[in-house]
Amino acid sequence: MVEPIQILVVDDERPARDKMLRLLSEYWPEAELRQAVDGAQALQFLEQQRADVIFLDIQMPEMDGLQVASHLRAPVPDIVFVTAFDQYAVQAFDANAIDYLLKPYDEARFLKALEKLRVRRGTASSSSPAVDAPLMISDRGMVYVLQIAEIVWAEAADNYVMIYTSDKHYMLRQTLSGLLDRLGPAFMRCHRRFLVCVDKISHIETLSKGDAQLHLKNGAAVPCSRQYREELLDKLEQQ
Repeated sequence: MVEPIQILVVDDERPARDKMLRLLSEYWPEAELRQAVDGAQALQFLEQQRADVIFLDIQMPEMDGLQVASHLRAPVPDIVFVTAFDQYAVQAFDANAIDYLLKPYDEARFLKALEKLRVRRGTASSSSPAVDAPLMISDRGMVYVLQIAEIVWAEAADNYVMIYTSDKHYMLRQTLSGLLDRLGPAFMRCHRRFLVCVDKISHIETLSKGDAQLHLKNGAAVPCSRQYREELLDKLEQQ
């Protein structure tokens, strides 16, 4: 039996908590919902019970949401920051937030964040239309909004990944595995240092010793090591 998703809503303002809990109960009815009125209560809750997802306010007394995030222990829940202040976006995505809801958000914006979470956790309805959720990338004090559908491939570079679209590239402080979790099932790892959007593969060139070269529709080419090749071919055959 699959355990229900555990969601914790953390906000010091009662109306904000009530709004979030109402939307979650309506659109994710199978989830078990909990709430905390501040950061300290949230951490106390997490010492005793698990949470798979946290909707986390940033500006709270005593301990703000970013401090709460820094105290989370593995396995770290998926975090959606919810705040009335846009100046925290860079810090939020440095904390590997799944999304950043800016108050006052409407139902449509909430649903985009929810669909990202459901896809990530494998609970999205197959009958629901896919949401092209944005990926927020902070770089030198700027936050860029990149649609996931634009991404062609990515390469690990020390503690960062370089993300490539058809005509641009971006640097994100993130592990390759962490990025893959955020991008969803349309992407696969093809090498210890590379991942690729499967739909954007044009053809595969076989190399020696079971390795391969993936030629992409935008003209780029990325390596595919033999340990990932068979899984990638299986994915292509299923499409």
